Amino acid sequence: MPKLKTSRAAAKRFKKTGTGKLVRNKAYKSHILTKKSTKRKRNLRKDIVTDGTNVKVMKKILPYL
Repeated sequence: MPKLKTSRAAAKRFKKTGTGKLVRNKAYKSHILTKKSTKRKRNLRKDIVTDGTNVKVMKKILPYL
C-alpha cells in the first residue's frame, strides 16, 4: 500500500499537543482590526483545541502529525 499524502494546508494550521489533541489558531485576526475591541483581539490570540466533530476528518488529512 502506498504512503498517504499529508494535506500541507492543514499541516501548517494544526499542531498536536502532548496528549494527542489538535490545536489551532482562531480566525478573524488578520485584517479590519480597528473596529474590533482590544478584548476581542486579545482573545483571538489564544490557541484553541479543535472541536471533536472535526477531529476525525483532520486525522485523515494529517496521517503523520
